[in-house]
Amino acid sequence: MPDWTNDLPEAAQEFIAGRRLDEVECIVSDIAGVARGKAMPASKFAKQTHFYLPNSIFQQTITGDWANMEDQAFTEPDMILTPDMSTATAAPWTADWTLQVIHDINDQDGNPVPVAPRNVLKRVVELYNAQGWQPIVAPEMEFFLVARNIDPAHPIEPPMGRSGRRAAARQAYSMSAVDEYGPVIDDIYDFAEAQGFEIDGILQEGGAGQIEMNLRHGDPVRLADEIFFFKRMIREAALRHDCFATFMAKPIQDEPGSAMHIHHSVVDAKTGENIFSQPDGTETETFLHFIAGMQTHMPSVIALLAPYVNSYRRYVPDFAAPINLEWGRDNRTTGLRVPVSDATSRRLENRIAGMDCNPYLGIAASLACGYLGLMEKKYPNAEFKGDAYASDEGIPRGMNEALDLFDSSPDVRAVLGEEFCKVYSAVKTLEYKEFLQVISPWEREHLLLNV
Repeated sequence: MPDWTNDLPEAAQEFIAGRRLDEVECIVSDIAGVARGKAMPASKFAKQTHFYLPNSIFQQTITGDWANMEDQAFTEPDMILTPDMSTATAAPWTADWTLQVIHDINDQDGNPVPVAPRNVLKRVVELYNAQGWQPIVAPEMEFFLVARNIDPAHPIEPPMGRSGRRAAARQAYSMSAVDEYGPVIDDIYDFAEAQGFEIDGILQEGGAGQIEMNLRHGDPVRLADEIFFFKRMIREAALRHDCFATFMAKPIQDEPGSAMHIHHSVVDAKTGENIFSQPDGTETETFLHFIAGMQTHMPSVIALLAPYVNSYRRYVPDFAAPINLEWGRDNRTTGLRVPVSDATSRRLENRIAGMDCNPYLGIAASLACGYLGLMEKKYPNAEFKGDAYASDEGIPRGMNEALDLFDSSPDVRAVLGEEFCKVYSAVKTLEYKEFLQVISPWEREHLLLNV
């Protein structure tokens, strides 16, 4: 066994124990959250300390086009990628014995590349650390299992269940509904165990074939790494059983969308105490400042939490997706929810983010809002009691408006990094322009002969 494998995480060492490691996948997340990189024989990986990728991978749209930056030449200089061995994990769905390793991304002077999503999240976490704080997150992942769809013009359908029927909608928390696609869930559990990931729970959500998976709380970068890995792994588990897993925000008409709810708390780095709670267990003013930051700055980061035109189809009243920035205790109609908890785990749940967002950027954007609130020390609106779906909408309802707010927010851009914000805006603007060129079936059906 090569010496470098002695430094692998325990789960990775157990995966390759007694076996010949064939391949290592050296990967990073692009703007969309797609894994980019290189695969190489394990023998070659053992001999090299780094490899190169062009910085243009962060200017690529979801359709494969490239956004040009007006203030820089398109010369595609190489970035230096070095393995973060703490992220090494199995790729248990492959035909041979393969490990995946997320890489750190620096420029040729050794500085973190500011447009890399993982570096953006690290930047925000470091702002908390500079104040003596450690942010803690606990994400919830929602996704759909759907029938194979090889024709983009054909509507997406629920998968065929074990009973021979399509998965049923409106069966939230039903165990029998989960059992319908139990073999996929079994593979997800097996893959997660091989990768050393801990799943807090899996349940049936309200949509047909919609599943929610909860992860344990912890360090934001580590949790974003896990979601990055999980999304790939879940897709692979579904393919084994003749269906697709999709993380689109709204894949099926008249069904609820998929969110990535993010639970936030912040602890004192020295004492480990939750700064949202007083010694007597009551909430602190700091907690209210954090909520106020979310209310104030969330509209400016919706472009990261809802990154595609499809994302805004999820924001529909009474479809379990909040369209407001109200906050309330144990109230799922508010965009910002304070769950039932004891003092040590007091937290705020951001229910706005969609599952289609890049996990690094979604968590970074949410944390950025909370950080600004902690620094500004403002107070939120009064707690909302009752059905917040009836309240005024507080977030942009389309990609164009969201990008305008993102571009005009100097506070948010200072936290996330101006260079990243310029590239992100350019990529998303190009994607939106591409979308506007597409004529939909609705337009052909209702406008072709009637107007």
